[in-house]
Amino acid sequence: MLNLVFIIVGYLCGSVNFAIIVCKLARLPDPRAQGSGNPGATNVLRLAGKKLALLVIVGDALKGVLPVLLARICGVHSEALSLVALFAVLGHMYPVFFRFQGGKGVATTLGAILALSWSVGLAVLGTWVVMAAVFRFSSLASLVAIVLLPVYILLWSVHSFVLPMILLAVVVVYQHRGNIKRLLKREEPKIGKKKKA
Repeated sequence: MLNLVFIIVGYLCGSVNFAIIVCKLARLPDPRAQGSGNPGATNVLRLAGKKLALLVIVGDALKGVLPVLLARICGVHSEALSLVALFAVLGHMYPVFFRFQGGKGVATTLGAILALSWSVGLAVLGTWVVMAAVFRFSSLASLVAIVLLPVYILLWSVHSFVLPMILLAVVVVYQHRGNIKRLLKREEPKIGKKKKA
């Protein structure tokens, strides 16, 4: 019962979309209707600049960190703890508070992973930073980092997290299907550049 409670808490925390909230408070257009149409930090960066994008990243990461840490403190462990992380990300992607129209889950995934295993989280973050610095595509950096997530988990021997994290990687890659098509067509905008109409 405790495990189920925290899985629900994880989903509800994930459903709080900071891109939409920050844009509304700043009196900016809804990110779901502007730019790429994705309510996430990368789109906010294009629409509103670095400061608000950073605020969104921190908020989205925290909603992955907090439910996992709280669940751990309250005695949730192993697979159930990784399910809390998974449902926090699913909440971001399909938020009950925003008509199930959410983002792609990268920052929330990173926050949740850092709370599960800081070493794996740092490996994923490092992969994203290197890929983003070299290729300047946020989506490509995210895809490479998330695909390597199960590999890092196995390298660090956190075996109880493997299956939920494989599922998490699959859903994050699925959310990037539009980005994958644009990358293949060489139409994907680079970090900091506006998406072409």
